[in-house]
Amino acid sequence: MSASPCTVSDVMTQTVVAVGQHAAYKEIVATMEQWKVSGLPVLEGEGRVVGVVSEADLLSKEEFRNSDPARLDEIRRLSDVAKAGAVTAGQLMTTPAVCVHADSTVAQAARIMAQRGVKRLPVTDAEGMLCGIVSRSDVLKVFLRKDEEIAEEVARDVVHPLFPGEPSAAVAVHDGVVTLTGQVLEPGLILVAARLARAVEGVVDVRCEIQASAAAS
Repeated sequence: MSASPCTVSDVMTQTVVAVGQHAAYKEIVATMEQWKVSGLPVLEGEGRVVGVVSEADLLSKEEFRNSDPARLDEIRRLSDVAKAGAVTAGQLMTTPAVCVHADSTVAQAARIMAQRGVKRLPVTDAEGMLCGIVSRSDVLKVFLRKDEEIAEEVARDVVHPLFPGEPSAAVAVHDGVVTLTGQVLEPGLILVAARLARAVEGVVDVRCEIQASAAAS
């Protein structure tokens, strides 16, 4: 795993299954079943992402299967159930697609997933062209970093710059939990150190036990 910040391009899947706007309902279902996915990017032209069709979009048809035919036109006029009469990806898809750029950080991707309630995000380049897909499991890969890697990064990028020349300041990492210890002359930087350590990729939690030295002003 690369040093922080880890970007979406570091963890995304580059081989993406997608469909065009004219893909038929049954083709979409068959593609999802074949590739064992619950959502597909919908593309136009040379690969521009224009929407996403998910199992939830497809289920509208089944939900309203037994509706009174006399009320079907009324049902189709309601925005939340209009997809019941859709037959192509372009009619079924949710648009605009919730996407993320390849150079976005993994933390940004995770935040978008949580805020929008989605399990995966199409990854696009600067022109909006599909270049990969990132899922919740991909985002969690940052927690596979070795404790030694995390400790080295926290020491190099956090502790040493904030507390130069103070050998008592130390870093230990176990199961992703960072422990900061020692006595320092700049107590105002202790909380800064904890915050920066928490931002390092793969850190599960931070226990800050750094104390102000008796010689601190």
